[in-house]
Amino acid sequence: MKSYSEAYKNAGVDITAGYAAVELMKQHIARTVVPGVCDKIGGFGGIFDIGLAMEQYGVRHPLLVSGTDGVGTKLQIAFLMDKHDTVGIDCVAMCVNDIICCGARPLVFLDYIACGRNIPEKIASIVAGVAEGCVQSACALVGGETAEHPGLMPEEEYDLAGYACGLVDRDRVLDKANVKPGDAIIALPSSGVHSNGFSLVRKVFGIDTGRADLQAPVAELGGKSLGEVLLTPTRIYVKPMLALMEQVNVHGVSHITGGGFYENIPRSLPDGCSAKIDRAAVRVLPIFELIAKTGGISEHDMFNTYNMGVGMSVIVAKEDCARAIEILRANGEDAYPIGEVVPGDDGVLFA
Repeated sequence: MKSYSEAYKNAGVDITAGYAAVELMKQHIARTVVPGVCDKIGGFGGIFDIGLAMEQYGVRHPLLVSGTDGVGTKLQIAFLMDKHDTVGIDCVAMCVNDIICCGARPLVFLDYIACGRNIPEKIASIVAGVAEGCVQSACALVGGETAEHPGLMPEEEYDLAGYACGLVDRDRVLDKANVKPGDAIIALPSSGVHSNGFSLVRKVFGIDTGRADLQAPVAELGGKSLGEVLLTPTRIYVKPMLALMEQVNVHGVSHITGGGFYENIPRSLPDGCSAKIDRAAVRVLPIFELIAKTGGISEHDMFNTYNMGVGMSVIVAKEDCARAIEILRANGEDAYPIGEVVPGDDGVLFA
């Protein structure tokens, strides 16, 4: 008997729409299959052959590294722009960029979408972005959940969160104890605001009150619209970082998200070490200059909220800096030096 409930539909949940969404998702999920995915068995959970992954990547003492995050209020921009095929990239990025900071290779990803009403085409568009993020980070989309919440959420809105799990050999876990004064700090450029600080973005530009024109070209943004720039997906650093860690002894990595430089860079520093950042070297993106100017926000608060153009920082020995930058650039990252590790417990210092 075909699954269908008229009573449940009358209550606001159309289970047949869920089935339709799943069918539309399948083509996107298929793009993410990697060795180890067991897609022919199971049904209530995503199954992955960890032994196969260990063999493929030469891992002797496996440790699993997990991370979870969401897209946050950046989704409001997607709602207003009616563009839903990139926020899934953000969701994946916020998770896999965190676990790569431990040295872990992402293996699997699961998403969770809560929506006011299940519109199959919209859900499939969201999942298309999730799949693209998984492809960019070479991990498999092995499962997920779409929950319809009538009466709890507006019909046209949704929330998106995800979970990633990765693998690292015990001997290759990045340990901040290896960081020492004199080490070099390298910047990996961001693609924009990424996926944090959007509550402040929305306030500064009056997005929630309708003051902002998200579609109009903005001179300060090179003629791009504010909406286009704000929706630019979070950059995924997994592949270039894996290439770097194969060839250089990386001492520490920080994913620059909420809290900006001041909160995130110290997370890769041991006691007795601080980060001295050359302020003039930081390539601040135009969107951050526009936020600061429009909102009258101090430079300190900007660097304490946003990535300012640096999505990830990497710490290596001074003698390895040039080689590390060469490897990162060969793998698509326009990396550049922004400072050094110095003695002290001051966190982040700008010079």
